[in-house]
Amino acid sequence: MSKSTSSGTDTEPGATSWLRGWRPAVGMAGRNLRRNRVRTVLAVLGVCIGVLAVAALGIFGNVLALGANDAIGDIGTQVVVSPNSDTGVESLSTTDVAEIRRAVDDPAVGDPAVVPLYSDNGIVAGASSQTFATIYGVEEPALAFEAAEGELPDRHRQGAIIGAGVATDLNIGTDDTVEIVGSQVRVVAVLAETQTFSPVAPDDAVFLPESAFAADGYAQALIISESGETAQAAADAIRREVNAREDRVDLFELAAIVDEINGFFDLLSTFLLGLGAISLVVAGVSILNVMLMSTVERRQEIGVMRAVGVTRRDVLRVLLAEAGLIGAAGAAAGTVLTVILVAALVAATPAVDASLVIDPTNAYYLLLALGFGVGVGIISGAYPAWKAANERPVEALRS
Repeated sequence: MSKSTSSGTDTEPGATSWLRGWRPAVGMAGRNLRRNRVRTVLAVLGVCIGVLAVAALGIFGNVLALGANDAIGDIGTQVVVSPNSDTGVESLSTTDVAEIRRAVDDPAVGDPAVVPLYSDNGIVAGASSQTFATIYGVEEPALAFEAAEGELPDRHRQGAIIGAGVATDLNIGTDDTVEIVGSQVRVVAVLAETQTFSPVAPDDAVFLPESAFAADGYAQALIISESGETAQAAADAIRREVNAREDRVDLFELAAIVDEINGFFDLLSTFLLGLGAISLVVAGVSILNVMLMSTVERRQEIGVMRAVGVTRRDVLRVLLAEAGLIGAAGAAAGTVLTVILVAALVAATPAVDASLVIDPTNAYYLLLALGFGVGVGIISGAYPAWKAANERPVEALRS
């Protein structure tokens, strides 16, 4: 019977044995930390502040990046093709537009929409005021724009489509009449407000049918893709096909602007995380100091433990558990304080969109700071624990 029991103990799973070895170590570590509560609280506070700095600065940087992406919208999916005046090309001919359509008519490019535009400038007058606006001629406005009022026709044959800025300046809406270059035109739709860095600014523009223009060629062509990657592929295809013999067209890739903005915010987030990490490094030094002082003060105690048969491994476990508990307590408190701080920011600042703050990507910074805080505690306690566990019991008792 005793053989069977001994055999069962010998074949006990390693994971269970490992956990059983840590349970009493954690309990003893907790009692040791409570014996000097002021020092423990100060060490926990240092980790808490470091975790709060890392998590809060990381989340703030990410919220800025998400807000910028939200403000930019989908401009990264557009490419603006213009005639290259440096080579003497003043407008895009119907042949140029046909070549652009052939260049992007490829499954690898995603078959984006091509919207050619006539362009001019003029005074647009409402019932009581007037404003200066860009006037475009477009045949298929629904491919490139969205309406806030009214409905965009599949084929623009009559009436005027007014940008959001022009509609606000003139205080007009659908079914109102505006005067454009001496002609009275009924407003059939008002475009949704946009925030774009494109040469084509629909907010301050009026869109008329192509038949209203007598120009020989188009001023620009908008390429509307489903994603930034397909927009870049479309731009490359146009360069290869349309500019094969001479640079007839210039391309303005909005995806390049988006990439630069995203790169800036990535750099900003890294910088903010670096600032927060400095606080955690300081907290790690604090834990290192606490553990070194603790092992020096308890040198005789550790010597007695070793003398009565406590193994180096058990001493190491106790001291590592102390450092880990300090790191875990500080990390947990810092994470909770971060959530409270961010919630208070949202409540006190109406300009901050709550949906950006609760974005799932922000959880990464909470988990990063939590893991970093626990890791700092364990790493800072590793050397004092190793030093205490490897000291000879005779030397420890002699002190």
